[in-house]
Amino acid sequence: MSTEQQERAGAEPTPPAAGGAGGRPAARWATRTVEVPGGVLSVTGPTAEAAEGLPEALFVHGLGGSSDNWTELLAELVGTVRGEALDLPGFGWSPPPTDGNLSVNGHVRAVIGYLEASGRGPVHLVGNSLGGAVAVRLTALRPDLVRSLTLISPALPELPPQRTALPTGLLAVPGVPRLLARVPARGRSVEQATDGLLDLVWGNARAVPAERRELAVAEYRRRMGLPYAMQVLVGSARGIVSAYTERGDQALWRQAERIEVPVLLVYGLRDKLVSYRSAARACAAFRDARLLVLPESGHVAMMEHPAQVGRAVREFLRELPQA
Repeated sequence: MSTEQQERAGAEPTPPAAGGAGGRPAARWATRTVEVPGGVLSVTGPTAEAAEGLPEALFVHGLGGSSDNWTELLAELVGTVRGEALDLPGFGWSPPPTDGNLSVNGHVRAVIGYLEASGRGPVHLVGNSLGGAVAVRLTALRPDLVRSLTLISPALPELPPQRTALPTGLLAVPGVPRLLARVPARGRSVEQATDGLLDLVWGNARAVPAERRELAVAEYRRRMGLPYAMQVLVGSARGIVSAYTERGDQALWRQAERIEVPVLLVYGLRDKLVSYRSAARACAAFRDARLLVLPESGHVAMMEHPAQVGRAVREFLRELPQA
């Protein structure tokens, strides 16, 4: 969608990410903003001409991520779906929600708002980490908006959590974020901080392509300059912890059991944040589930092994009954 088309649609153009358009081919991807309840979302996807007539798909990133996390997988699925990736409130190029609601419910509200505003539902919904929890809750609450569900290392309650996931959970503890915010000022460079994050989410950080690392460094530097960046990260981390403790019909595992659409689960054996052991519980919880385990992947399989994930998604979608 061109800038002129965006303006005709009532959406304001979104500036490109640092270092270019976030790795997106300029002729293929378009970015726009859409008003939703509680705020504005930045949404990226193919031009209308490039994806006319294809099934609709929506991709939701994880904690600290952005729509750029889906660049490689979107490229793999060109010609299969009309895929769009959004920035959750406060992440990527989306501003924080006007009411400060960074809970899982707040993010679900934003995604539902986008699907209703765009009229693109029901979609093939794809979520990673926090985005996986958002996708599960959304599908349970609004099954009319979802045709299928693909979950890549979804952030579903796991007790006890992996030891390597504890530092992320500490973001939800009062006082800890202020302590962490002072660490870069004690000699830790942006490059070193970025490498630490990549090592946490990739199964093998040495395999990160140089261009992807450069984009990650540029994005980390940009985020550090935003006055709300840490607040959004902490608020969303607390939202995940809160969702993990919910009981009754609002419990995420209980909501997973209510989902009737087909589900594709993707886990990495090297995931430091979501244990692959959760896959067994997930397969039992969802009524119609199939599983892909990638031995060399960490928490972001769609970035580490986009070809394998893309092939699995294509095969999954081919199995589904036509709308």
